[in-house]
Amino acid sequence: MIVTTTERPDGRLVARARRLAAEFSCRYAERRRDTLAGMRRKYADAADGVLVVGNEGLRFVADGAPPLFYHPSMALIRIKRLREGGGDALVEAAGAKEGDRVLDCTAGLGSDSLVLSYAVGERGRVTALEASPLLHAIVREGLSEYETELPDVNVAMRRIETVCADHFSYLSALPDNSVDIVYFDPMFTIPVLSSSSLEPLRAHAKDEPLTEEAVREARRAARKRVVLKEHRGSGQFERLGFRRVRHSGSAVAYGVIDIHDDND
Repeated sequence: MIVTTTERPDGRLVARARRLAAEFSCRYAERRRDTLAGMRRKYADAADGVLVVGNEGLRFVADGAPPLFYHPSMALIRIKRLREGGGDALVEAAGAKEGDRVLDCTAGLGSDSLVLSYAVGERGRVTALEASPLLHAIVREGLSEYETELPDVNVAMRRIETVCADHFSYLSALPDNSVDIVYFDPMFTIPVLSSSSLEPLRAHAKDEPLTEEAVREARRAARKRVVLKEHRGSGQFERLGFRRVRHSGSAVAYGVIDIHDDND
């Protein structure tokens, strides 16, 4: 991978691109008048993609895949529904309340983290883990600067703490009962092929099944509930000990482990 800028960058964009190139230990290449396709031909280390730094944020471009960039996507629609007094399947499954501390173990592009951040409010906290350094950087930068027309949504974005980490290692280091809710949204074992918004994500996300060991650590770290999002036809709920509570009317289903059940 190489890092470059949009055409005719100012000094701020160049400095940001250089910083990101140092973060990824890869080449920074001046854009000049080169096209992105031309840069991929020009630089051998660009064969697997180009990270473009622009005023609109970061955009990763690679052959054979849609561009990858941050956008709140359906999270914005879901939050608008909450603002109007409606419900949200994840918020209800998680039992997320004002002031809760939430650990999103598989953040991806951060849509669910954003909805949960809005739900837990100013006194709450959402920590979003992403094991892919590229996805983490794109989401981290996007959450820090993306602007919607809704100031309270922008504030909810800024409240999210992003961490580039493997969720099992991170969970294992947490003290007992240190968060209220632990949430898992691994890549579905049965893909939802109609979801075009997930196509750019699939090429870069860490596609590993959720393990019993990770769920055990989540139970130890959570005070209230552990939540799993999966395809409604998946057998992962039963395999991992989750009680299926509802599905959203689509292919998506949620399962929960109530922590008080473990202590009875």
